[in-house]
Amino acid sequence: MLHTDDELIFHISLARITFLKFSEKVFLSKNIDNSNSLSLLSIEDIEKILERKIPKKVVWDGKKNLELAKRAFQFCNSYGIKCLLHEDRTYPELLRQISDSPYMLFCRGDENLLTERSVSVVGTRRLSPEGKKAAKEFSYAAATDGCNVVSGLANGADGYAHQGAVDAYFDYIESGLDVSVLGKTIAVLPSAIDEVLPASHKRLAAQILQTGGLLVSEYEPGRVMEKWHFVARNRIIAGLSPSTIVVEAPAGSGSLITADFALEMGRDVMFHKATFGELAKKIAENSNAALEAEHAKGKVSKYKVENRPEKFLEAGAPVISDYKDYLKCLAEAPGTRNPVQGELF
Repeated sequence: MLHTDDELIFHISLARITFLKFSEKVFLSKNIDNSNSLSLLSIEDIEKILERKIPKKVVWDGKKNLELAKRAFQFCNSYGIKCLLHEDRTYPELLRQISDSPYMLFCRGDENLLTERSVSVVGTRRLSPEGKKAAKEFSYAAATDGCNVVSGLANGADGYAHQGAVDAYFDYIESGLDVSVLGKTIAVLPSAIDEVLPASHKRLAAQILQTGGLLVSEYEPGRVMEKWHFVARNRIIAGLSPSTIVVEAPAGSGSLITADFALEMGRDVMFHKATFGELAKKIAENSNAALEAEHAKGKVSKYKVENRPEKFLEAGAPVISDYKDYLKCLAEAPGTRNPVQGELF
């Protein structure tokens, strides 16, 4: 769907409002004429339209919001960043199905990848050598099978997953093979679309774009990074694929939050066998002990301490050995390989 410049500025203005739910942004978009009308609303006006109270701690400056939306729009225009609205044809259907879809997505690269076959790969930042190899090889195999790899560009499993898909592209180029048959990699950013975090992954981000991949964020250019963006990003990683693969994850790992999101969305969650390797177990034990000590001091929640891979296995999450085994698992009847009832591998 084509949008005028004024319409896009209006939608960016709405997308920027963090105290509104997705459904409320959609409602306002249908009941307010334009961005200028939105900028003139007070908190009391918004409460009246939505028929709910907004927390007193919320700070709202409609004119400033519009100014920043216009600035973001100009940046997108200047640097070829695409703006996908939730109702657009190229907005991914799988993501549209989740309970709190991003109102807009900002894309650098090939946004058409969002509607193609994909698998999400996540894991801890502190990987064992086996975990690094597992994330990279799984993604390499997925890419050579024409399947896109979704991850979050973080250190650890995310970076190795993206690198696996990137390496497949460069290997095909070197061998004179047709790269058009390859899956690519999609990096979901917790930051604004014009920023790469961690900064050490700027080269990897450039390679993702060079190999036909995609950088995507729900945050417009210029948005200041906030801590809660990491968890919000995880729901998008889970939402973009029918399956999420976890490669090593100690208790409290953000990748297990992604797995929780995936289960809530009715998607498949699988664990790579590297999660249960000897070195991975030792790393997890040290991490778990530190987490329990923090919990004893009241610094972390009980949910974090109890959110471990074992919880998912007890609920029937399967363990896979590689990408080929992942495909095999997809074809099996649910509950066929419950690691609690039999051998893990």
